[in-house]
Amino acid sequence: MKDETQSLGALAAVGLGVRAAPTLREGFARTMFFAAIGASGRIVVPVIIQQAIDRGIQHSDSAGIVSVDTSSILWLALFGAVWLTLASLSQRHAVVRLGVRSEVALFMLRVNLFEHIHRLSLEDHDDEKNGSLVARVTSDVETLSQFFSWGALAFLLDGLLMLVVGSVMLSYDWILGLLVIAISAPLMLVLKRGQSRLVQAYDLTRSTNADLLSSTAELVTGAETLRAYDAGSIFGTRSKLGARRRADTQMRATMVGAILFPSGEIFGAFAVSAVVMVGALRGPASGLTTGALIGFVFLTYRFLEPIAEITEVLFQTQTAVSGLKRVLGVLAIPVGPPQSNSPIALPAGSLDIDIRNVGFTYQTREIGDRGSLEVPALSSVNALITFGSRVAVVGETGSGKTTLGRLLGRFSDPTTGDIILGGVALTMVANEELRQRVVVVPQEPFLFDDTIGNNLRFVSASVNDQQLLDVFGVLGLDDWLMGLEHGLKTVVGQRGAQLSSGERQLIALVRASLVDPAILVLDEATSSVDAVTELRLGRAMEKISQGRTTISIAHRLSTAKRADRILVLDQGRLVEDGSHLELINAGGTYASMYSSWMTATDTSGDEKAPTEMR
Repeated sequence: MKDETQSLGALAAVGLGVRAAPTLREGFARTMFFAAIGASGRIVVPVIIQQAIDRGIQHSDSAGIVSVDTSSILWLALFGAVWLTLASLSQRHAVVRLGVRSEVALFMLRVNLFEHIHRLSLEDHDDEKNGSLVARVTSDVETLSQFFSWGALAFLLDGLLMLVVGSVMLSYDWILGLLVIAISAPLMLVLKRGQSRLVQAYDLTRSTNADLLSSTAELVTGAETLRAYDAGSIFGTRSKLGARRRADTQMRATMVGAILFPSGEIFGAFAVSAVVMVGALRGPASGLTTGALIGFVFLTYRFLEPIAEITEVLFQTQTAVSGLKRVLGVLAIPVGPPQSNSPIALPAGSLDIDIRNVGFTYQTREIGDRGSLEVPALSSVNALITFGSRVAVVGETGSGKTTLGRLLGRFSDPTTGDIILGGVALTMVANEELRQRVVVVPQEPFLFDDTIGNNLRFVSASVNDQQLLDVFGVLGLDDWLMGLEHGLKTVVGQRGAQLSSGERQLIALVRASLVDPAILVLDEATSSVDAVTELRLGRAMEKISQGRTTISIAHRLSTAKRADRILVLDQGRLVEDGSHLELINAGGTYASMYSSWMTATDTSGDEKAPTEMR
């Protein structure tokens, strides 16, 4: 569906854009009325010149000009001044109306786009580059804003001007009028042919721009890794190549526009020359007066002026349409998982988790393999987890551990089977209630560039500093917080860069505790941390696990060993289920993993080194 929007024509894309931002349609007829009055002001001067020559100047066959009807000319001038004033005010009003409505519409479009991105499934977020999504909300919508501030207004006023001027020319002399239209028709064909080339050129420009933003974002966020391996020059070269591709595509698009731009002036010169020549050859016998011919020349310029301007507007229009199609492409991605139309409330108190024949397959969207399915991440998983259990999910890399955690938090829906929570299918639970009853703490908790306190308050806006301190105390983390110079007001930096990996996990546990969920899903909350922080995490985990179900996606067997129950996944299938001792005695997959872990631990003296199972 996303790619279908890229193949849309300009008019179809604009139609979808108007439906996405309905404010543009409000009062459009009234705006057109004022714009039409404003456009009529462009023909007042040619009409007054014609009337002044034909009615205000009296001719004599023998003596030339006999007299000038000053009174008539003054009245015509007064009428012209009044009408031009009225037209100017009407055009200004139309401009203001269109400008206000376009900005309101773009505001709504930007908000809808932002909300839509946050309602997409994690699978869709993984499929898209972060820089591309940022570009949709920022640069693409800003391109539309620039277009509406001038391009859309020019199209509206110029289109109406051509309609009004064309009607007046045909009423003056239909032969000359058809002549001008006939000469202008090939110009329309040239513009249409050039438009298709401009569409392709600017689509490619927008695509390379999105790729450049994405690669630049990776270069900035990965600065520490690049510096550690002195690889800045390698990735810098990649960024330079991306910038060169962006510049090349922009220059090609500009070249196409440069060829189209003077076409209006060339056709305009032909049209005026043809009008003067044909009008002179036909002479007064055709009923075409001197004033009408002179006025017609002015009208011809008025008719061709918008065409020349439209060729210039066409550059901005193609950029805007290209950006609009990319915005619509994101809006066309179905939100996921979808909300239930008739949600069912979860029962109060304890909640058992019933995983019934669950399977999940990631779908790739890569070009050339669109719509094809990868190897299933989970197949026929069945498990009943009673309330209050401490469960660890283990398995080798790619076994489906993290995928199962995502499904339990309903970041994605199973491809097959169901997950039943407290007797209610997870797909039938309202999202607001689900986020209060089930909390997922990811392996890499995200922290905003703000204070520790503000990174906690967004989950519960009414909580005060003392309540936050109490939560730290309950989890046994008050000594760590007091050890920070600024306590809750400590600024964590972008993505929490001022804190260590383990400290970010501590804040994530406090954040989850503030929600007080019935079910807590932790994606290995004790990996990649120092010994002291691991002790703090273990202590906090013991306290936060009391009175609720805790499911740990264990990448290290030291975490699994402390659990009441262990689920062992292998290639997406649940192959073992039991306690640590039961599985060791069974001598199966878990026993083999544990034996390898013990051997590596004895050899290295550090359990972390070989035992991470991402």
